[in-house]
Amino acid sequence: MPISSDSRSGRRALRLLLVPVVAAAPALVAFAPPGHAAEQAPASSASSQQSVTAAVDLTDPRKKDIAMQIVSSAENSSLNWKAQYKYIEDIDDERGYTAGIIGFCSGTGDMLDLVELYAQRKPGNVLAKYLPALRKVNGTDSHKGLDPNYPKDWATAAKDKVFQQAQNDERDRVYFNPAVQQAKQDGLRALGQFIYYDAIVMHGDGDDSESFSSIRKNALKKAKPPAQGGDEVKYLHAFLDARKVAMRAEEAHEDTSRVDTAQRVFLNKGNLDLDTPLSWKVYGDPYTIS
Repeated sequence: MPISSDSRSGRRALRLLLVPVVAAAPALVAFAPPGHAAEQAPASSASSQQSVTAAVDLTDPRKKDIAMQIVSSAENSSLNWKAQYKYIEDIDDERGYTAGIIGFCSGTGDMLDLVELYAQRKPGNVLAKYLPALRKVNGTDSHKGLDPNYPKDWATAAKDKVFQQAQNDERDRVYFNPAVQQAKQDGLRALGQFIYYDAIVMHGDGDDSESFSSIRKNALKKAKPPAQGGDEVKYLHAFLDARKVAMRAEEAHEDTSRVDTAQRVFLNKGNLDLDTPLSWKVYGDPYTIS
């Protein structure tokens, strides 16, 4: 399928350092608007009660689906992220095959982890026979032992609900849960949680200068997050500034529209809860979620 100019080629070589993070989805946390603690009026004074609407974070199923659609607009030029289970191609980014709903790569370890999980849940599946080859090519861009039938067999596996769930679970374990967990610790609401998630999807995490952790450290030099007494909007602008520096360090990411005409648009509108309707552009293409 066509791939956007972003080419899914984030720096993911060190992404497996995220593995120790607890896999279970974090509990929902409600954030009141900055500087306004949510207070409950006494039951005896119902006439004076104020209706307080708690912010919903990114683990809410609807918000999570929105996050996946926005990422898919940048990664696949489509809002239909569920159509990407079958996606697979080598995009010539020195990471071997890139595939699935989040761009699992044969050269960076997360594809190997995914296929191992699938084999545990469904022994003898169509991809299990490729495990020895996936272990050998890990850390390289080689297709040795995978060609010519691996893409075809991946597409076959993608029709299996067990494999689809395995992709969902690995996405959450390695990317979504760690991003949301860190964002909550920083006191960020749904938009900030999404901004962290998109950064981890593209850059992975680790010690290199373009990783998610490095981006966050650079942002912290410029502004404090709400959990440290800072202003949420100012901090997120600092994070996006640092993210753009990291993106431009790699040729495949020189187009920063997923920040400039998507995430920054939501932030400039003050939409910290990532509420719909949402309208944005990526690589000049317009998208809307009602």
